[in-house]
Amino acid sequence: MKPYNIYISGVGGQGIIKTSIIMGEAAMKMGKQVVMSEIHGMAQRGGVVSTELKIGQAQSPIIPESKANILLAFEPLEALRAVGKINEESYVVTNTSPTMPFNINASKYPYPEISVILEELESKSRKLFALDAIQIAKESGHILSLNMVMLGGAAAVPGFPVDKKYLKESMKDNLPEKSLKINLKAFDEGFRVCSI
Repeated sequence: MKPYNIYISGVGGQGIIKTSIIMGEAAMKMGKQVVMSEIHGMAQRGGVVSTELKIGQAQSPIIPESKANILLAFEPLEALRAVGKINEESYVVTNTSPTMPFNINASKYPYPEISVILEELESKSRKLFALDAIQIAKESGHILSLNMVMLGGAAAVPGFPVDKKYLKESMKDNLPEKSLKINLKAFDEGFRVCSI
């Protein structure tokens, strides 16, 4: 059986690596094989970060061009940069709130309009799920729960291979107990928004 390919992109400090670990461990709890890439890019706050996961039979974690089943983008411009990883059957879940990567701040090119980014993503994918993950995270209790909003959004996508129950178990294993309630709320809200 072909693996399910998950490409996650964003900027440092958004919790992308933690999200990948939670996803991978949840899949393993279900008895599935998982391979995960090393961190690409600059993991310090503000640098570009991406991780790649394959759930199922796979040798290499690297996802070839146009072979991602889902693109999970924590930052809209990083979704656009990763558009080469998807095809017309791929799903895209993207945060609509920009976190300006430092290289944009130093660039002479302005940040594109969000509507332009979303149109491009929609035209290149099977379905686009766009949510203001920063706002949802704040309403859930803390801006740092943004990654769990995005994880909840991914879990709502048709055909996503990891059950909600196992994702939540993995969250409990990997997140501090004091922030768990907020993170579970953030996850549920992300799931709800992308289920509509």
